Amino acid sequence: MKQSSTLFLKFAVIVMGIPILALCIFGLPKIATVAIGEVADGSTLGYMVLGILTLMYISAVPYYIALFQAFKLLNYIDKGIAFSDQSVSALKKIRNCAITISVLYLAGLPFVFIVAQWDDAPGLVLIGMVVVGASMVIAVFAAVLKKLLQEAIRIKTENDLTV
Repeated sequence: MKQSSTLFLKFAVIVMGIPILALCIFGLPKIATVAIGEVADGSTLGYMVLGILTLMYISAVPYYIALFQAFKLLNYIDKGIAFSDQSVSALKKIRNCAITISVLYLAGLPFVFIVAQWDDAPGLVLIGMVVVGASMVIAVFAAVLKKLLQEAIRIKTENDLTV
């Protein structure tokens, strides 16, 4: 298979990682500075914001692991070994990372709700729920693809043995 067939998807995976990296390097530290100022003033809201920021930093790790596994999966497709146990393993890791992100943001939703109540910004809770929902959709999709891939590998193995 030509390597150019997955070039666009590889580019998309890289582009998906850039905004999160920029957010972690530039955006979140600025928010943390404001939150630390709130903590210094004796506000408990600052602690809530710092907790949310911590969850966001922690969730970046499984996000990048999942992106790396997606990139590896695209390389397997380029090499012609898409129907292999390596691909199944990559899909399993993507599923686990998506579940981890969902659990982290689900655990952080009460803090987001408190901050949203204080700031009168109900959209924050909606954004948190969208992240949880999108991560769960990705987890289910990866699980279904993993099952389909395992079944395709099983059928391929049976056909190889009958010839």
